[in-house]
Amino acid sequence: MGSLWSEGHSSSILCVGASPGPEGLIASGAEGGEVTVWTRGGAVVGRLALPGQEDVTSAAFSPAASAHLYVSHGDAVSVFDPRSLKGPVEDFRGAGEEEINAVALNETGSNVAVADDSGVVRILEIPGGKVCRSLRRHTNICSSVAFRPHRPNNLVSVGLDMQVILWGLQKTRPLWTLNLQDAAEEAGDQQQRPGQLFNPPLAHCVSVSGCGNVLGCAAEDGRVHLMRIGGGSKLEQQGAIKAHSQGASQAHFISFLSHPHWMVTGGNDGLVALWDLSKHPVVNPEGKTQTTAPQRRKGKSGRRRREQEKSKQKADEEDEAAAKDQGTPTEEETTSGPKLSISHGDKVNWLCPAVLKGEPSVIVADQSTNLTVYPLSQL
Repeated sequence: MGSLWSEGHSSSILCVGASPGPEGLIASGAEGGEVTVWTRGGAVVGRLALPGQEDVTSAAFSPAASAHLYVSHGDAVSVFDPRSLKGPVEDFRGAGEEEINAVALNETGSNVAVADDSGVVRILEIPGGKVCRSLRRHTNICSSVAFRPHRPNNLVSVGLDMQVILWGLQKTRPLWTLNLQDAAEEAGDQQQRPGQLFNPPLAHCVSVSGCGNVLGCAAEDGRVHLMRIGGGSKLEQQGAIKAHSQGASQAHFISFLSHPHWMVTGGNDGLVALWDLSKHPVVNPEGKTQTTAPQRRKGKSGRRRREQEKSKQKADEEDEAAAKDQGTPTEEETTSGPKLSISHGDKVNWLCPAVLKGEPSVIVADQSTNLTVYPLSQL
């Protein structure tokens, strides 16, 4: 069962953000311009109502300075000190051309990316908020943006035009673009699922794994679309997991579990699910265990080992074929479902993975005025 964080808002909560570090604060934004800051135990530290009462659509802490909280509302981004939630420290009016849907910061906190309803992604310089890049390629609302870890000049954006775009910021042009509709049609993956009306893969949320090489995108078709980036920032492989029976609204890689390819997802079906993607063919195409293998000597033993591996592979293939004949699930089938599935019961607006009082958790914002916290320690 989840625990409720209440008395922080009087309207529906739209977004949640966690500051870096185990003792950092949590921020949430709601309809009507409400901003609330919480301790990691769920106590309200501060509340603020923005003067224009515009919906707060995104809240993100600077990875380099946890005393800087970036909040989007209307076409503006405001910067607050979460320890003393009074007026904004800085106000970037007109940061977006239209209403901003998401903000993201790079690892050094020197750039803020904003995605807006016009489809444009703008890059702001910090401090000051000067627009230094305007990235124009989306033909509909840009819903989500994320910087690639370890690669400060790479940014990924997704939108309701069903496009996933990886940008190289030095030349302000896409390194590649993937149309999720085209990708699904090429894969022959348009079958209707039980209880699901056919929905196009409008992209709602994008996340990048801690290694920087795997993207996850939650889409209206109920899937989380996965992409692996290879050398030269090229798109090497893409696929999907069937995550939700209705639109998938949220997908976030988790940085504090046993490897970087744990992901939490949420959807309009009211489910919150935890996935281990380490064996998914997009993430791990060679099926290797994600550990560092010891060095082995070359020579005759290497040849003998290769012969043994071939024999084992053949035996595994025969076992898999026999399992299919007998209706026994194969390893891929048994690992394809979520490791944890929570029936939250309400449409998910936002998910925020966080370590709360030493416990791996996910914070859920929905249509209500409360936050719900679920522990992930059931694993």
